[in-house]
Amino acid sequence: MPTESAPVTDGAPLTLYLLHALGASSGSFDRLADELAGDVRVHGIDLPGFGSAASAPDATLDETVDHVLRHLAGHANGPWMLGGHSMGGKIAALVAARVLRGDAPLFGLRGMVLMAPSPPRPEPMDEERRERMLSWVDGGALSEQDAETFIDQNTAEPLDAGAQSLALADLRRTSPTAWRAWLETGSRVDVTADVQTLDLPVLVLAGTDDADLGASAQPELLASVYPRARFTALPDTGHMIPLERPAEAAEAISRFVADEVRVGPVVPDDWARLIAGDRVDDRVRGILARRSVPDDRGYAPRVLDLAQLTLLREIADLVVPQDGPAIDIAGRVDAQLARGEGDGWRNADLPADVEAYRTGLDHLAATWPTDPAERVETFRAAVEGDADAEGTFDAAQLKAWLEDVRNDLVRQWLAHPASMARVGYDGFATGGTPIRGYVELRLGRREDWEPANVGGTIATGDAA
Repeated sequence: MPTESAPVTDGAPLTLYLLHALGASSGSFDRLADELAGDVRVHGIDLPGFGSAASAPDATLDETVDHVLRHLAGHANGPWMLGGHSMGGKIAALVAARVLRGDAPLFGLRGMVLMAPSPPRPEPMDEERRERMLSWVDGGALSEQDAETFIDQNTAEPLDAGAQSLALADLRRTSPTAWRAWLETGSRVDVTADVQTLDLPVLVLAGTDDADLGASAQPELLASVYPRARFTALPDTGHMIPLERPAEAAEAISRFVADEVRVGPVVPDDWARLIAGDRVDDRVRGILARRSVPDDRGYAPRVLDLAQLTLLREIADLVVPQDGPAIDIAGRVDAQLARGEGDGWRNADLPADVEAYRTGLDHLAATWPTDPAERVETFRAAVEGDADAEGTFDAAQLKAWLEDVRNDLVRQWLAHPASMARVGYDGFATGGTPIRGYVELRLGRREDWEPANVGGTIATGDAA
């Protein structure tokens, strides 16, 4: 059965859904759940052929992904993370890809935690060892001796009695068919085309004493899949991280959550349910899911230089002041420029967008005050066309460019689902099959499917 720790007491509750390793179960995360209690809720999911689902019908890799998605659809509310250990890491990648594409009725994914994960590409494994492991189920379920051998081969030091007993029980009740299917097919199949690149916060934990999926191997296996991955090595640790090092793993997860996951606003639960529902087209859901992913605190500008991006962030604070966890709208504008996207037009007196941003920011930087109060007046003068005309832009060009800047910054803020919730905009929920719409449109009218705050007034600077 799934395991879950006590709910958090501060901030929006955050749940980490974890998929277990080959021959394990959701119970392998019990100790991790205890260590993270009060910070992150841990919810393990038994996969077909393992744990409480050991007697489930045989499942392919795609069917296992569907099993996880159904479970999440029934349990994932509010902000959540997804993770996996070993075999579960490959399955988690496929699940996350479908969530971020909008192909599943889910919303709220904010990051991933992977422990010695099997990569989306074929898993590196010594073929002699693979054949030996397959031979263990030739006559049925794993014997106690073979299960003990498996544990010894995958740990750096002997497990304590409780962990050893749990691991043995999980291995011995594992479905021989599921064991064979993973070793013969699941671990060998290449799903990189399905997963592609997952641009969200990711923590990768791996042991220094793990043979094939250890700390030295993971960056090469995963860096192209998870560009924002944080790789953390666990010394004197083998492959069975949740049982070998639950305290150390929990500490790394807590740091990761504080640094990279609890960043930016959280979409209110009723709005998250609306986005996940059948009124929203898959493509739209995917766009909103990707927009709600926490910003990269270490974002490296792609078009602007660091000084220009810093100044744009200061301008953003004037244009769209944000209280509480903020959206990095300046960083999002830089990414927009790098993609060559815009609003479809430009002032004839200005150069192309990238050149205009670089020129305008350098122009402002020459006289930009360090005093925040003085910045307000400097910015107001530039917006009104009364700025110092010295520089590449004249006062009229600077004014015209700042119109574009303000438009871009506000658009990036409003595009975030949390901002849509703040202003009460739910016009994205008019899709689905068949297409849904509004029964009537008039001031003060809220339909039954709409969130409670639609039509209300919510200040831009309010916390989500």
